Amino acid sequence: MPLETSDLAIVIMAAGKGTRLKSKRPKVLHEISGRSLLLHVIAAAKSLVPANRIYCVIGHEADQVRHAVAHTGVHFILQAEQRGTGHALQIAKAHFAATGDVIPQNLIVLSGDAPLIRPETLQALSTFHAEQHASMTILTAVPSDPTGYGRVIRANPDAPDVTAIVEQKSLSPEQKNAPEINSGIYCFNTSALFAKLDLLSTNNAHGEYYLTDVAALLVADKQRVVAIQASSVDEVLGANTIAEMMHLDAAMRLATAHRLMAEGVTIFRPDTCVIDAEVQIAPDTIIEPYVQILGATRVGSDCRIRSYSVIHSSELGEGVLVRNGCILDHATIGDGAILGPYAHLRPESIIGPAAHVGNFCETKKITLGAGSKANHLTYLGDAIIGAGVNIGAGVITCNYDGVHKNTTTIGDHSFIGSDSTLVAPVTVGEGAYVAAGSCITDDVPSDALAFGRARQVTKSGWAATRRETIRANK
Repeated sequence: MPLETSDLAIVIMAAGKGTRLKSKRPKVLHEISGRSLLLHVIAAAKSLVPANRIYCVIGHEADQVRHAVAHTGVHFILQAEQRGTGHALQIAKAHFAATGDVIPQNLIVLSGDAPLIRPETLQALSTFHAEQHASMTILTAVPSDPTGYGRVIRANPDAPDVTAIVEQKSLSPEQKNAPEINSGIYCFNTSALFAKLDLLSTNNAHGEYYLTDVAALLVADKQRVVAIQASSVDEVLGANTIAEMMHLDAAMRLATAHRLMAEGVTIFRPDTCVIDAEVQIAPDTIIEPYVQILGATRVGSDCRIRSYSVIHSSELGEGVLVRNGCILDHATIGDGAILGPYAHLRPESIIGPAAHVGNFCETKKITLGAGSKANHLTYLGDAIIGAGVNIGAGVITCNYDGVHKNTTTIGDHSFIGSDSTLVAPVTVGEGAYVAAGSCITDDVPSDALAFGRARQVTKSGWAATRRETIRANK
């Protein structure tokens, strides 16, 4: 039986610098698959317990880390001086004592830089810990090369019981061939853990308090320490370099693509596509090579997204065609709409059902009604455009007066001729026509024709006379 939620809390270690990354950014805020390492771990933790039972231990650039994940609702514990993993749990123990927060019967400890940890694995760890009546349960893995990792030493290879966790530098000759590594993820009986934390010593190469030393202290006290092996090595390994982080990124993105394909999405050349972990795509949609779908994007069924398009935190209805090279950022697209090629939809662009936004068109903060079309070389910003409107090539809504953004309103079934400029604030009524090449500065009534351009003057024979003059002057 798994542990009851009321009996469980989770501590996430997120205080380290990550010096090997050679980056000023806190390690846990580096991103893979579209969100920070720490947010991935928090998401897995929330599969077991609510946010108010999750405690992030922060230290290096604490304010930055706090700000980045505060929206998740987790608690924060400040480890102002980072003196090791054991010290982080000593600080957590002091936090419970100082705040009066209910001390859970059991405590899971996670690493903030192990983003591939799965909820299923944490559930298995919790269940195994309860079944074994253990004081400490260690999540382990068996990599192809365990060199550099602390080893888990079992009393018997066929039994779950552990005698110690031994760091690489301290391995005896007999222990160097031990294949099983410590993941740094544990489940503890909280009272057993807290009783041993004050017994930890800094008598080691780094002068730190190691949480791993708790295992030997518990065994010496004849309390049960057991281990359970994760199904995947990648799942429990963290990242100490940018290269290692990109390995995790590739693994997570490929897993996302495989999950989507298993749900009925066709993805050509998934190894070339960049799809973030939060993306949702309905069955029967087709994703062509070299597409990026990022953030919290939602894509309906029967869509087709052609190569080289980049879609960020947007919502696409059913049957949408996104032609090559489009960029969508926080846009909403109705059923059956057609975009591109090379359209740029900036934030708050709402494109209605069966509408068209075509070649080299740019939109920003607009509503384009059902069936309306802007097919060529157009900028539409801060505009409310009705249904069945035709926007000609080269049309511009002049929305910025140097101080304020102003709105253009175009009624249903209007026709805006090519190369027209609409100087906002301005309204074009329903069914009105604006002649090509016009500069519209005043409202246009419904069903009217408006044109604002100089009258054409034609001078017969002018070109022939000019050519003759040029020849005579040579």
